[in-house]
Amino acid sequence: MSVTMYQASIPVFQKMLGNLSGILSKAAEYAETRGIAPSALLATRLFADMFPLLRQVQLASDFAKGAGARLAGIDSPVFPDTETTFAELQERLTKTQDFLASLTPDQINGSEDRPISFKIHDMEFNFTGIGFLTGFATPNFYFHLTTAYAILRMSGLDVGKKDFVGSI
Repeated sequence: MSVTMYQASIPVFQKMLGNLSGILSKAAEYAETRGIAPSALLATRLFADMFPLLRQVQLASDFAKGAGARLAGIDSPVFPDTETTFAELQERLTKTQDFLASLTPDQINGSEDRPISFKIHDMEFNFTGIGFLTGFATPNFYFHLTTAYAILRMSGLDVGKKDFVGSI
């Protein structure tokens, strides 16, 4: 039995964004119980030249919805990066999940060879669907997801691998 493009993408993004939502809930509670300003936690970075927690979550959302849209051959919803609170980040994750849930297997399956081209700043990217999913979208999604987790772990949040991976 082979894995479909849908199975390799949408449910994976949905599960991991759900796990991120759970971690962010714990982070909001942690900030409240420890008397930490949520804005300070959201501005925390692993290193000076890296994006803060807030931006890491936005980018995880962007890579998930962008991947789903590009694989489906449709426009990705645009979410302005205006979040400043844990609650607003949760709303963004909910909107991302709602978009992903709207995508059907029929829209995604068969996209292995679909040409996917886009620009980021002055760089142009050209992929097939499978190359895009496995070599660009998924690695970038996991990079930002992992960095968000690492920022919170470094900040003292009591989370572990089970929080990141979720139930199996």
